Amino acid sequence: MFRALFSLLLALGSLIAQANPHPDPATLRSLAEHPYWIALGHYEKPLIGGWRSYVDDPGFFLSERGEHSPLAELEATLVALHADPGLADQHAQCRYPSRTRWLREQLALTDLPAVTCAEYAAWYADIDPHSTVLVFPDAYLNSPSSMFGHTLLRIDSPDMQDHGTALLSYALNFGAMVEQMDNSMLYAWKGLAGGYPGQFSLLPYRDKISEYSSLENRDLWEYRLDLTPEETGRLVEHVWELRQIRFDYFFFDENCSYRLLELLEIARPGLRLIDQFPLTAIPADTVRAVKDAGMISSVNYRPSREKELLARAEPLSSRELVLARELAADTALLEDPAFQQLPAERQALIQETSYRLLRYQAVNRERDSDNAARSYQLLQAINRNPPPRLEIPTPPLPEDGHESRTWQLALGSLDGRDFAEYGLRMAYHDLNDNLDGFPLGAQIELGKLRVRQYEGNHWQLQELGLISIRSLTPRHALLKPWSWQVETGLERVAGKDGRQRLVGHLNGGGGFSWMLNDELLAYSLATLRVEHHPDFAAALSPAAGFDAGLLWRNGAGNLLLEASADYFHNGEIRRHIGLTQQLELDRNLGLRLSARRQFSQLDTPRNEVMLQLRWYHY
Repeated sequence: MFRALFSLLLALGSLIAQANPHPDPATLRSLAEHPYWIALGHYEKPLIGGWRSYVDDPGFFLSERGEHSPLAELEATLVALHADPGLADQHAQCRYPSRTRWLREQLALTDLPAVTCAEYAAWYADIDPHSTVLVFPDAYLNSPSSMFGHTLLRIDSPDMQDHGTALLSYALNFGAMVEQMDNSMLYAWKGLAGGYPGQFSLLPYRDKISEYSSLENRDLWEYRLDLTPEETGRLVEHVWELRQIRFDYFFFDENCSYRLLELLEIARPGLRLIDQFPLTAIPADTVRAVKDAGMISSVNYRPSREKELLARAEPLSSRELVLARELAADTALLEDPAFQQLPAERQALIQETSYRLLRYQAVNRERDSDNAARSYQLLQAINRNPPPRLEIPTPPLPEDGHESRTWQLALGSLDGRDFAEYGLRMAYHDLNDNLDGFPLGAQIELGKLRVRQYEGNHWQLQELGLISIRSLTPRHALLKPWSWQVETGLERVAGKDGRQRLVGHLNGGGGFSWMLNDELLAYSLATLRVEHHPDFAAALSPAAGFDAGLLWRNGAGNLLLEASADYFHNGEIRRHIGLTQQLELDRNLGLRLSARRQFSQLDTPRNEVMLQLRWYHY
């Protein structure tokens, strides 16, 4: 009798143990270091050791030590999953569906209380995730905050896959929480310095299309990923856990692209995408990493509103462009005899160019009844005499351009003194670099270092550039953008007694650029400069000057002919003329030949020639 009762109690205890598992410490430690749990907590291992989460919000963690202890957060989560189901939408099972699903699978948690998560269920059903598209809004020259490009995800439902439109899908975006009074330049600076928190947001995709292609004039590239419905669901499931959760945001590394790579690793465990970006995460490089992982099944290109306008205006003559501009300002010209006498096909092109110009000018302006009336009249004229379909050739894919980090090895001579030069640029592109995938006239460089070794084993720091941006956006008969540049850092300039001095400087300028033909760009900028020079009496010495040049896209690569001058308040005049030709040996390999002549009141003219090998990688 006793044996029978003991056997019954033992069997009952075994069932209870299976229904209410209490993992042993070794199992918990193993789970806490599992790559998927590390991904769910967005943990990394700093160089010093231990753990740190990228999440900069205590509301994300259930344990007070959760930010630095995956094990403590795992233990707190297991306790919370068994809490009173009366908490409903505030229950851990509702707040953390990804953690709940994974721990249920790993530990066979069959005893979890049944909780009704009405808010999460309604949110998930509204999104109805089925497939994922990686969207890359391309760089836009005239906005410092847009010069790297951007990435976001589009979440499509089954209906969109079958017969719907992408405009009804949701866009998943990670971005800096920018204060309204911050301008583009301040955004770029604070973004580099980590001055903003970052958050995920989910909003209609049509709003993002309007923002990027219309308001910011950025081309959109849409990369359909091969994620399954289950994988897309896992991604969206984790996004729920990140609602209103703040991360540190850095323009250079912990940015939109880095965060989205983390989500893709949640969707498909084992991808190991973020390991490829220990220092920087440039959007184009991250798109390339996703492509190299074999995840892209198709690509769609959406040109910006500005590009559509310029493409429609391209076949018009100079006189027709003037007429299109006048027509946008006064639609009464539609009835003018001179316009009516034009061939119907020319009228059609002019009318639509005027309409697109009018809509372009209306962006970022309050609604104007007169503008709306003119748009309607032009639209009626277009309907009566439609132009041919607008065909815009697809440009080279942005991820097919050179990679963002650059190593440089050069041999040269400065007034007969031979030298070797070693350089590194953390990011991204200058006017002479290999052009495929980049717009002509764009430059943004961050973290530039050049060290020289002269004969006799004499070493010196030649340049330490913090940031250099040049936006040479050409003017057009319809559009009149400014060109501008800004640069700061340390560089060598002429000093007294024939010495080359290392000076700190900040300079910038503005002016205009023009396309002289399809491959030749000219620019002229007025400049201002402030520098700290050891041989000057003043701590900070200002100068005014100019910077002008020609940029020619030729069969070998890019050739830049440039002349500049700075006129200082203390009488110093510094002038420079240079010629640089890049030979594009391969997508990620270039050979650059440069010749410079420099003039200064403090020194005799100096001549420098240099041959430089450039290797691009990320």
